[in-house]
Amino acid sequence: MNLNIKILEKVSLFSGMKAADIESILECLDSKERIYGKHQCIIQAGDEVPALGIVITGRVQVIREDILGNRMLVAGLGPADIFAESLASAGAKSSPVSVYANEDTTILWLYIKRLVCTCSASCHYHSLLIENLLQLLAKKNLFLNNKMELLSKRTIREKIMTFLLSEGKEQDSSSFDITMNRNEMAEYLCVDRSAMSRELSKLQEEGIIQYKKNHFNILVDSQVIDYN
Repeated sequence: MNLNIKILEKVSLFSGMKAADIESILECLDSKERIYGKHQCIIQAGDEVPALGIVITGRVQVIREDILGNRMLVAGLGPADIFAESLASAGAKSSPVSVYANEDTTILWLYIKRLVCTCSASCHYHSLLIENLLQLLAKKNLFLNNKMELLSKRTIREKIMTFLLSEGKEQDSSSFDITMNRNEMAEYLCVDRSAMSRELSKLQEEGIIQYKKNHFNILVDSQVIDYN
């Protein structure tokens, strides 16, 4: 199987494993690799989800749409990121979200039944894989809780600053890049793009942030930011 093992070594699901171990367990799991074209649907809302996906190359977007057709960007993912692990683990018969390829993308699929059931050899690395999956599910739960907190903010300014402060904390720096363009950021925050752009300009004029394209600097302590 022609896989980029260097990418898979960065995947949290394979934490604690070496390249040879990963290659061995992929054979045990009967993993499948598939290539998707730009904008191609990978998972359609309403689909059954029996497998989790690992992004090998390219980028994907996880999208939720309401009955009026309004889009919310749940997450943007790149190489070494995992998606659909919660849906697959829960045995979801109908996905509440859609997943699209943002560009030409290669996905490695791991079927959950093969993953959670130890192989006949009861290999050590299969047990480690299950432990890593449990940690991954716990982290996804924390991510969703943080997303709910962000969306509960009342104003666009609060949403922007909550998002930027979280990104800075995750990257351990007040100067950082985000992976989203402005359209994606607006969809992620569930706000109008024009209104968001105006608020970003105000924040920069007030000396709270500085930005150029996808690079942001937070210039003041979070405790002194005026959200009104």
